[in-house]
Formats: sequence, C-alpha cells, structure tokens
Amino acid sequence: MIGYITIGVSDMERAKAFYTGLFADQGAKVVNDAGRIAFIGSEPGKTMLAVCEPYDGNDCNSGNGGMIAFPVTTKDEAGAMYDKAISLGATCDGEPGQRIPDRFYGAYVRDPDGNKLCFYIFG
Repeated sequence: MIGYITIGVSDMERAKAFYTGLFADQGAKVVNDAGRIAFIGSEPGKTMLAVCEPYDGNDCNSGNGGMIAFPVTTKDEAGAMYDKAISLGATCDGEPGQRIPDRFYGAYVRDPDGNKLCFYIFG
C-alpha cells in the first residue's frame, strides 16, 4: 500500500550511507538520486524510503510522535537491526523488548537526524 516514505535529512551522503547500510541485507541501494532527494530500496516500483533535504531550505526536524516502523520476522532480527542501526550512528530510543505481552516486540532508534525508527514483530 505504501509506495515510499520521505524523511528530511541534513546530510545526504550520511543519510544514504546509513540507510543503504542498515538495509543492505535486504538488497537496499540508492535506486534514484536526484541531488536533494534520493530513493532507497531494492528496485524501482517496490516500497522505498526517500531521504531529502527540505524543499523550503530550512533545517530538517523530526516530528514528535512520528515514527517509521519496519517489520522483521523474529525477535533476533529486531535485535540485529537495532544493533546495526546503532553501529551506523543511530542512538537508542528503546532497547529491543516485549512491549505488549505476547503481541508486540519492538526495538527503537533515532537515525543521525533524529528520525525515530522501529523494528518490530507482532505475535
């Protein structure tokens, strides 16, 4: 249902390196780079993440309460994605753990620009 999500960044090269590194195991690469915006995914036409310097020229900022959640298949994978994000420069915003007993497991980080990410599994 989602074609792509766009997040504002302050350093395009850092953002491209962070997200292609974070999702390298899923075949992520820069699919289209137009200078101030780059689309990261496995191939055109699939769901992508766009990193973008804000069009209005103002500083980017992360929304309070906004978050991008990426599904994983196991708790171990959630932990591995969390660890990888931290190694690529993210900061902890909630260590991997059970959030809703027997229903929701998540791990939370903030990317280098402060955007909140979650790696989660239901069940």
